[in-house]
Amino acid sequence: MTDVTSDLIYESLKNLQTRTTNVELVCVEHNHSPSAVRGHIASVQTDTNNIYAILSRIDQRLDRIQRRLELRELTERPQTPYDPT
Repeated sequence: MTDVTSDLIYESLKNLQTRTTNVELVCVEHNHSPSAVRGHIASVQTDTNNIYAILSRIDQRLDRIQRRLELRELTERPQTPYDPT
């Protein structure tokens, strides 16, 4: 049987401790990743909401313009349609 000295055990434990530290660092990075993704999703949702708000305002403006054009057409005298013949 081989002789197991305390130096060999110490070196093995030191190597194990280094590997455990690396695993802990990777775990910490993985714990931060979901919060970063959550932040990106929140910003995309905010941007989407802003786009919808802008589109809604544009739609309201177009409705007002259409109403004004309809009112103007009603006040103008009827014109004869264009006849190319």
